[in-house]
Order: sequence, then structure tokens, then C-alpha cells
Amino acid sequence: MKKRLLYVEDDNTLAFLTADNLEQYYEVVHFTNGREAFDAFKTEEFDLCVLDVMLPEMDGFELAAAIRERNVAVPIIFLSAKTLKEDRIKGLKLGADDYLVKPYSIEELILKIEVFLQRSQKQPTIKDTTCTIGSFTFDPDNYALAKNGETTQLTERESALLKLFIDNKNTILKREKILTALWGTDDYFMGRSMDVFISRLRKIFKEDESIRIENIPRIGFKLVVKE
Repeated sequence: MKKRLLYVEDDNTLAFLTADNLEQYYEVVHFTNGREAFDAFKTEEFDLCVLDVMLPEMDGFELAAAIRERNVAVPIIFLSAKTLKEDRIKGLKLGADDYLVKPYSIEELILKIEVFLQRSQKQPTIKDTTCTIGSFTFDPDNYALAKNGETTQLTERESALLKLFIDNKNTILKREKILTALWGTDDYFMGRSMDVFISRLRKIFKEDESIRIENIPRIGFKLVVKE
């Protein structure tokens, strides 16, 4: 069965060309309006979302935020003509998995879709994978960090990053190792994406002085946990 994509793009010519290529591999549900797309997301099941930023009624950033409130796991890819670094970072902070700048390569888009679809397919498990880090309890299967009865919901990428840090606790992780493990590539923009996610984890852990994510200049990062 083909995976189902929510594709939101108000440029009809670009949408036709992109959807025509994607439909060779996926079921594509196309909308030109952010509000209508969100209404569909609330009632239908999608495996991945491909969103333009400049949309009528509800722009791509607003749409991504609304989608994340309902579903923290579904992969989101932005396709946008907005090239400013601030726009890319904003998209990632909202929980997007990637941000491609127009004009983009269909081959690259399909490659990224495949990577995110494969990573979002959680395998069933019969064991409890919950672990403790400082005063927090981490549930990687449900992308959740809990402390004193309060739960912080992570995105799938944030959860994967934290799991990698915990598996290598008190050990330096090179930037390229993290990027390759989580994004499948080691390039500048993915590095900026990683920095955004690490910043958010640091803000969550600031309440616990026994946990810190150290920046190792020109090398990488280290999760330090005092037992």
C-alpha cells in the first residue's frame, strides 16, 4: 500500500509538476489552502506532510504548529522560496524535519521523503524502553520527557537525538557522527538544524543541574550526567 502524503502548495504549476512525480510512489492529497489542509489532517491519516510556507488563510508555519499539536511524530518537510536562515530555523523550531529551498530537486525531495518515512515506522516492542536521566524519565517510544508529574512532548527528531546522547552518556560525540546517524548527511544546514534541537534540550534540562550538554569546540558535544 502506498504511503499517504499531505501536500500543500498554492502554486498550481509547481504543485502539478511535483505531485505528478510523487504520485509514481505515493498517494498524494493536495491542497492549495492551509486551513483546508489542516481540516483534512484532523480527520484523515497521513504518513508525511510536505508544506509550502506562503499559503492563504493559514501559512505553512501556522499549519506545521497546528499539526505538531495533534501529532508529534508525523514527518514534516517545508518547501519554500523563503531563503533566510531565520525562516529555516523557525521552521525547524516548530518541529519540521527538513526545509528545502525552491527551486528544489524532485530526486532530493523523494530521497528525503523515503528517509523520513523509514525512520517514522516504529517497530513494536515488548520491553519497557523508559530510562532515567537525572530527575527526568525519558520514554523514547512516545517521545516524552517527564519530571514531577509534568511531561514535555518531544518531536521524533529530538527524541532520537536525546536517545543517541543517552546511549553515549559522558562520551564525546562528534558532530559528523550525530548528523549522519540522525539526518544521513553531514552538511552545514543539517548542522544548524542539530544546533536548534540541542538548544531546546538544554532549555528543558536547565532545571536539573546534574545534566548538561557540553559543547566541545570544533569536535562535537557531550551529555554529562552526574550520578
